[in-house]
Amino acid sequence: MREVISLHIGQAGVQIGGVCWELFCLEHGIDLKGCLNLQLDQSEKRDISSLTTFFSEAADGHYVPRALLADLEPTVV
Repeated sequence: MREVISLHIGQAGVQIGGVCWELFCLEHGIDLKGCLNLQLDQSEKRDISSLTTFFSEAADGHYVPRALLADLEPTVV
């Protein structure tokens, strides 16, 4: 099993990280609340086991990104 932790530092890192995580959620079928969308088109085939590479499953069943976003300016984050 592989696990990836993403670090996004500074204003540019945080902004790019936000866009990357939106894409990761879209690719894995996760909505903005962290819920898995199980309705798949027949053309879409997702490997559910790959979710744990970028996301951690919380006790209540929703998925949380494995990421740290940091900046000294609080308005960026």
